[in-house]
Amino acid sequence: MIQIIAGEKGKGKTKILIEKANLAAREAKGNVVYLDKNNKHMYELSNRIRLINVKDYCIENPSEFIGFLCGLVSQDHDLEAVFLDSFLTIAFIEGDLLTPTLKKIEKISKEYDVDFTLSISMAEHAFPELMRENIAVAL
Repeated sequence: MIQIIAGEKGKGKTKILIEKANLAAREAKGNVVYLDKNNKHMYELSNRIRLINVKDYCIENPSEFIGFLCGLVSQDHDLEAVFLDSFLTIAFIEGDLLTPTLKKIEKISKEYDVDFTLSISMAEHAFPELMRENIAVAL
């Protein structure tokens, strides 16, 4: 399953994402991962959540980012949920690359039974029609 927290920059998406991650960590029987562009929120996250600073890895485009996600899923068979903050930035999404990237993440989610929650700095109306059904929170 993919859930999207949508809204313009500065609307509070990260706060909601952190709350959802901490709740998932309390309820999870498996592992929870939080991907971000820095370590700024380290102390706001439960110690049961693995924080990964994506900038520490040599990711330069959406294809490499999908490969990175596949690597996470393949090395952790107990992975239940992945939270992605600043998704457009950490995945290097520009222009028309959002829909195909989200489709690949959706495929990974279904195939390996991992839930993905993404914060995306876009207004709800700017999302492609196909992806609007995945918006859980619109700010």
